[in-house]
Amino acid sequence: MKFLRDKIEFPDISEATSEGLIAVGGDLSTDRLLLAYKRGIFPWFEDDNAILWWSPDPRFVLFPNELKISKSMRQVLRKCNFTVTVNQAFPEVIEACSKIKRNGQTGTWITNNMTEAYIELHDMGFAKSVEVWQDDELVGGFYGLDLGNDVFCGESMFSKVSNASKAAFITFVQHTDYKVIDCQVHTHHLESLGARAIPRADYLKYL
Repeated sequence: MKFLRDKIEFPDISEATSEGLIAVGGDLSTDRLLLAYKRGIFPWFEDDNAILWWSPDPRFVLFPNELKISKSMRQVLRKCNFTVTVNQAFPEVIEACSKIKRNGQTGTWITNNMTEAYIELHDMGFAKSVEVWQDDELVGGFYGLDLGNDVFCGESMFSKVSNASKAAFITFVQHTDYKVIDCQVHTHHLESLGARAIPRADYLKYL
């Protein structure tokens, strides 16, 4: 495991630990973040501790043609009054994601520095948000990175009302041209929508 300093670099993926930790330290500059994602690496840490960089094996992904929509969720999408948009409220989406309480986490990995970095990536055209509105109120959504290839790197999602984040994700996947949605690590929420684990080497081929 490598300790990063000022030079923007990462060790070879083969040096990752069994848990997927590949490096510690460095910064959240846009150049470093873009290099990381292009090599299948992402930052994930809590509060303002040292930055941890990960590349897990296997990788949890969703192939759009394998999207699963339950009968109950289809009814929700037909009957609810959700409006889904793209890139209409990126700062608000990432802020809402940072404030959502999650099981097993005492703090948030979406720190102020990380928020600023991803907003800058959004301004550069790399980071994208999907929003769900109900009666003109932002009630759900998610954000991630578009590297200009076949992969969308999902980062975080939130819901203030039931099924809002699912509505955002399903609508996005149904209208996407990406070949792979990177979900990074396993969650039951995304597994229920069709995401599954694949070897890291297979994921890297898409990058």
